[in-house]
Amino acid sequence: MKKLAGKVAIVTGASKGIGAAIARAYAAEGAKVVVNYATSKEGADRVVTAIRAAGGEAIAVQADVSKAADVKRLFSETKRAYDRLDVLVNNAAVYAFAPLEAVTEEEFQRQFGVNVLGPVLTIQEALKHFGDKGGSVLNISTVASQGRMPMSVVYAASKSALDSVTRVLSAELGARKIRVNTLSPGAVETEGFVSMGATGEELKKAILPRVALGRMGQPDDVAKVAVFFAADDAAWVTGESLNVSGGFS
Repeated sequence: MKKLAGKVAIVTGASKGIGAAIARAYAAEGAKVVVNYATSKEGADRVVTAIRAAGGEAIAVQADVSKAADVKRLFSETKRAYDRLDVLVNNAAVYAFAPLEAVTEEEFQRQFGVNVLGPVLTIQEALKHFGDKGGSVLNISTVASQGRMPMSVVYAASKSALDSVTRVLSAELGARKIRVNTLSPGAVETEGFVSMGATGEELKKAILPRVALGRMGQPDDVAKVAVFFAADDAAWVTGESLNVSGGFS
């Protein structure tokens, strides 16, 4: 039997990269998947098409998770399509790397709006839709929140805040049978990383000597672990953070 058979999952920011891989992996394990996107309808539609072609069920729903009205619509569309919710993956995120002198109020608000307020709003709304058996929330963070990467002060701070969201809400929501965990990827070759071009290659050369397994991660490396957190195999796991980084140090 498939590990997520009968479950319904929302994956935010799932039009590409890690989010898309998680959506495909969940569908392959039997879940009905809501592929959320903010701007890339084309990307989200590709993910849905791939899932359906493989025999799975999925729909795409546009929503900016930093806006409460959009979040409510995301969940109402999920209920309309599938009439339940079991899993929420908070993957949507934005980032920009810059020295401290270049940090602006607008950029700070943009990153904290999507990376921190977004998960708070989605979890808040999920409470209304999880059933009597509870549910699983998986927050996608990053190993950057644990380190000292120059020029990442806003991004790292926002993800550190997300790590705190997991710890606090795992305790607060445990009595409702809602599990809240964090998955922290290391350096993963997503579309965004590849689009950095020469800069990305330079970054890769700097990163690889610090990766014990000697290679960059792939979105599917993260997605396989995300399946565990959503499945009943993790029924007694909450408030935890797992690095999926190839042994990055």
